[in-house]
Amino acid sequence: MQNLLYIVAVVLVILWALGFFVYSVGSIIHILLVIAVIAILLRVIRG
Repeated sequence: MQNLLYIVAVVLVILWALGFFVYSVGSIIHILLVIAVIAILLRVIRG
């Protein structure tokens, strides 16, 4: 389960970076970033 959270976080960060630099969609990309950061924090807190 922890590995899955890490994979999801990495994918969301990559999608955010692509969207930010290529598409500049707006608030949807920043929501993805927030979700990715939360997933990374959960992984760090849980060990």
